[in-house]
Amino acid sequence: MTEVAFHFNAPDKLAYACRFARKVQRSGARLVITAPAEALEALDRMLWAMAPQDFVAHCRSDADEELVQASPVLLALDARSAAHHEVLLNLHAEVPEGFGRFDRLVEVVSAHDEADRIGARTRWRHYASRGYAITRHDLVLKAG
Repeated sequence: MTEVAFHFNAPDKLAYACRFARKVQRSGARLVITAPAEALEALDRMLWAMAPQDFVAHCRSDADEELVQASPVLLALDARSAAHHEVLLNLHAEVPEGFGRFDRLVEVVSAHDEADRIGARTRWRHYASRGYAITRHDLVLKAG
């Protein structure tokens, strides 16, 4: 069964996604980040702008098949189209279709966007009602 974790109180969800991608890549795992198109475009630019020592090899899920297979991080509109199935980072406002194919699902929740927090509660209830054990990570407590 997919391991589900919520990472709460992210001051900037895209900046957090970049740090999370770097961490997952360094662990040797493969990551799929799913988000709306405009967020994926911004995330792509942010990943390319990271310092050389923090470089995260990534591509869009609709890139050339050889590049997709070689990239440890995929940016995807839809998790169902992803070639990797280890870790899924969801930046969508709804439960990602096909998340059950992944070993781990991570939901990132804003510290300040109340609509995002309400959506996260809805997604939490969805996973809990289906029997998923949920791990909670408070990013404020972790930073302190």
